[in-house]
Amino acid sequence: MDTADIPGLIREAYEAQKFSYAPYSKFYVGAALLTAQGRIYRGCNIENAAYSPTNCAERTAIFKAVSEGERDFEAIAIVGSRDEYLPPCGMCRQVMQEFCDRKTFQIILAKAPEDYRAYRLEEMLPEAFGL
Repeated sequence: MDTADIPGLIREAYEAQKFSYAPYSKFYVGAALLTAQGRIYRGCNIENAAYSPTNCAERTAIFKAVSEGERDFEAIAIVGSRDEYLPPCGMCRQVMQEFCDRKTFQIILAKAPEDYRAYRLEEMLPEAFGL
């Protein structure tokens, strides 16, 4: 992914964040997933009173894309409602491992469109489970 395109992907994540359903934690998360074909799938966190059925923004975006036949992903931008970089949880990292190239897939953690850190999946999930 070209670094010039990263701020736009981050803005898409902020748009996704507006749809978060987080009445319990009040922690609103948005994600924007970029495919190799240039399509963007947005995801937000969706909480549940039982907590276990809660779904993270990252998995929401990935599952939306996969359910529509996408399998080739370049990057994901993640934003939260606190002024901090928000890394994906272990479950989300494992889902990324299932569907993304660990050597090239970028995970972008952002506080603002111009304030972010980018990592490769292999950096965030060394020794991952896989086929």
